[in-house]
Amino acid sequence: MTNKLKIILAEPRGFCAGVDRAIEIVERAIKLYGAPVYVRHEIVHNRWVVEDLKAKGVVFVQEVGEIPDGAITVFSAHGISEKVENSARLRELPVIDATCPLVTKVHKEAQRYEAEDRQIILIGHAGHPEVEGTSGRVQGGVLLVQDVEDVKKLEVKNSDKLAYVTQTTLSVDDTKDIITVLKARFPAIIGPELRDICYATQNRQNAVRDLAKQADLVLVVGSANSSNSNRLRDLAIEIGVAAQLIDDARNLIPEWFDNINSVGITAGASAPEHLVQGVVKAISALRPTNIENLAGISENTRFKLPPEVTGEKMVR
Repeated sequence: MTNKLKIILAEPRGFCAGVDRAIEIVERAIKLYGAPVYVRHEIVHNRWVVEDLKAKGVVFVQEVGEIPDGAITVFSAHGISEKVENSARLRELPVIDATCPLVTKVHKEAQRYEAEDRQIILIGHAGHPEVEGTSGRVQGGVLLVQDVEDVKKLEVKNSDKLAYVTQTTLSVDDTKDIITVLKARFPAIIGPELRDICYATQNRQNAVRDLAKQADLVLVVGSANSSNSNRLRDLAIEIGVAAQLIDDARNLIPEWFDNINSVGITAGASAPEHLVQGVVKAISALRPTNIENLAGISENTRFKLPPEVTGEKMVR
């Protein structure tokens, strides 16, 4: 008789408060204003969420210039540059901003440091929409560092007038080595407290650490363009456990479950829970299973919705 495969579900996993808010904003906008609603860039980095919203009447575009005059416009959770905001304002587009409040906080921090005449160093991933948005909120531009080696190569104007901010989808663990080297090289540099880094990213990484201690294989439900989902997969591998990043149950390969006793499942901050349950169901069809929930932090953070989708203030 085949031993039952133990499925361990991470806690927390899946949607964070910023993603929940962004998706709810778009869905409310459709109900209030009717389709189509235009969203600049993917509202969040998840293929299933994007396709589901498309089916409901959302049109995703790369740039504001692709949006017709007068069309309801939503800015994604990742935030936007001042240039993008101004281009929408010049066209008088009816805009609803779904930027995650934690990203907005980083924008304000960077602007405050710049107002103190400090040069801004941004810890983040080149090309990520959040990095582009934050960079575009600083008039003098930013110095982007992705790792410790980048810090060693930095050329700054004045080492006594520096500040750093971070991409929110990085965790304390992702950034602490970079920050340590920054402070060693530039003792006068200032930056936000580590607790200001996104709670959801850190919580999900802590859960994967616990998961990896108990599982022979870790599955991360999330899209390939999701920074935090990729990091969860990489973290499990660094710990020494086999790990795979999958969009949904269709990506499962039956051979993964041969000769293992346990599989841990988590999901990136932009992956919906029903995809996790679909993976559980598909695995259970391959082998008899026992399902356990990993003890972890229960998140109850909720961010306020903008007045444009609550009926308090109509955009047109």
